[in-house]
Amino acid sequence: MAEAERITGTPESEPGSGADPAPGSEGGQPAEPEQSADRGKRRIVALLLVAAFVYLLDLGSKIIVVEKLEHHAPIHVIGSLLRFEVIRNRGAAFGMGEALTIFLTIIAAAVIVVIARIARKLYSLPWAIALGLLLGGAFGNLTDRLFRSPGVFEGAVVDFIAPAHFAVFNLADSGIVCGGFLIVILSFRGLDPDGTVHKD
Repeated sequence: MAEAERITGTPESEPGSGADPAPGSEGGQPAEPEQSADRGKRRIVALLLVAAFVYLLDLGSKIIVVEKLEHHAPIHVIGSLLRFEVIRNRGAAFGMGEALTIFLTIIAAAVIVVIARIARKLYSLPWAIALGLLLGGAFGNLTDRLFRSPGVFEGAVVDFIAPAHFAVFNLADSGIVCGGFLIVILSFRGLDPDGTVHKD
């Protein structure tokens, strides 16, 4: 019997039998750690691209409105519903907390550090987009606080989007709000930054 099996070959040992190769052998299980690392790098790149887009859009818009609109009459974009008017804001988003400029600057820097730590285990594209919006917005307003008058850590943020019956804000504020809103949605759906999904 053994001799017959040696001659004919068992189905498991035939080259074209379609049997799965043994784990760990060549052509066996894929190198999952390498795939995860590549996926994580792509998510970080997505985060940085979103952050750079928000930051540059915010910075460019502030440069333009300061040059063209500051000390000029507001521009009415949609009648009385929306206008562009430059306001120097030493507080938080939407003009809140004007007496806490230094404290708010520290908070913005801390947010950037936290995002950098989360990015080390980031495998979710929606989370990468959300964190990119937060990061770009935080950098945008932090740049104002560091480099605009009256001084370092006390600089006034340039706000210029003025809807009717609402606080004046800028594109960095919009990025922060949109990023925060997206994070809330992802959390409710049970999606974690590492890509895992859990249900309570």
